[in-house]
Formats: sequence, C-alpha cells, structure tokens
Amino acid sequence: MRKSVDGIVIREQNSREDDRLLSILTRENGVIDAYARGAKRIKSRLLSSTELLCYSRFELFHYKGRYTVDDSESIRVFFGIREDVEKLSLAAYFSQLCRELVPEGECSPLYLRLFLNSLHLLEKGKRSPLFLKPMFELRMLTMSGYMPDLVACHSCGQYQEGPVWFSPVQGEIDCLNCAPSPGPGWVRLPAGVLAAMRHIVYSEFEKLFQFTLSPKGLVTLEEVSEQYLKAQLDRTFPALDFLQPLLADLRRAALLQGE
Repeated sequence: MRKSVDGIVIREQNSREDDRLLSILTRENGVIDAYARGAKRIKSRLLSSTELLCYSRFELFHYKGRYTVDDSESIRVFFGIREDVEKLSLAAYFSQLCRELVPEGECSPLYLRLFLNSLHLLEKGKRSPLFLKPMFELRMLTMSGYMPDLVACHSCGQYQEGPVWFSPVQGEIDCLNCAPSPGPGWVRLPAGVLAAMRHIVYSEFEKLFQFTLSPKGLVTLEEVSEQYLKAQLDRTFPALDFLQPLLADLRRAALLQGE
C-alpha cells in the first residue's frame, strides 16, 4: 500500500552504511517510523528532505507493518534553527518529547501544528526559549493525558487568582489558607505564573502563544514546567541534559532584568 503524507522528521538514525531510519511526525498518522534507503548518499534525492527537523512531503510504501520512503520533497528546512546551537538544542528536545508523547498510528493534527508553530517562532526569534520551552512542555503534556488541575484549590474548591502552592507530583494547587506550609515538593506560584499556566493548559489553540510574562516570571514558569514534566514522565531526555547549561545562562540573564 502506498500513501502520501506531510510530516517532519523528529528522529534520524543511521541504518547500515547509507540508509536512515526515520521517525516522522505526521498529521494523519501520528508518529511513523520509516526506512529511507540510500538517503545518506551524496546524490540521493532523499538526502536533504530526510534530515532531522525537515518538514517534507513523503511518498511511503507500507508492507508487512513496515514503512519505506519511496520519495520525498522538502517543504521547509528551518535553516535558522540549524545554524544556532541554542535553538537546535531546544528543537531537538521538542523532537524527543514528540517521540515520547505522540501516539503512533493515530490522527494527531494538533501535535504537528504545535511543533511547527513552535519551530517557526523559535527560528524567527519571535519568542524566547524561556517562553517556548514551558509552553511546549505543558501543552504537550495536556494533550497527552497529563493535564494538571489548575482551576481551583484542591482542598477547599475555591477559585484562586494566586499566589498558590503547586505540586508537580500531584498536578494540583492549594491556596495559602489551606496550606500555609505544604512541605517539600510544593512550589509557590505567583499570580502571573499561575495565569500563564492556565492559559497554556486551557486556552484555544489559536490563542496559545498570546500571553505575556515578566522575565522573572518566565524563569519561574520554565522551572516549574520542567519539574512537572519530570515528575509525570519519570524520566529525562538527552537533549534536555545538553540544553541545561544554555538554559542556566538564559535564566541568569532574565533575572538580571528584574521584574
């Protein structure tokens, strides 16, 4: 069976001398693993369109549970990301999150849309990594069944504007009256950070990127989001480990800007 899909390469592995094994995030079928035979050859028509972070139109052949790339044509290559180590590291982390969280074989248009929009903003410098990283983490977790409960205090049920306490392990908030000192593991969320988290988790996709937060608030948001992701998935990611020194520099610079 043959099929044509648009998708972006989120993982590229060497397979034999000249072949590539790809993981492709598609709109129609979630993540697809496919062999691109001879894709590493200099004269191969598949060379550039099967590289990591290349958004391409793929002609696939499916036989006995395995996909093979018959042909592919680049739609967008994101050169601006490839030329910047900070942007490339963050994009690689997003790719690994997609590989972990996006279901295989299911129609998943919002995952692809979130990934492509995030890469566009990252490449053009329209949003900072401290904005895009927590936004991508929280929205991906929400879409994948790990939505935190940020509506009201877990103990008294009252809606809170903040500040509140947040548990990355339990994924819930408690107001300061119910939990004046909740113990280790809880994180205090200022009102602005709580509002930003609610926006990321609950807003319509068209409004997802339309929130603002102070530099200090972005640092808190980024740190809390990462804690929540690690607590829920109980694992880390190689690209995130590589990204950490770069994030530390960004956090210091943001804190120097003050409120």
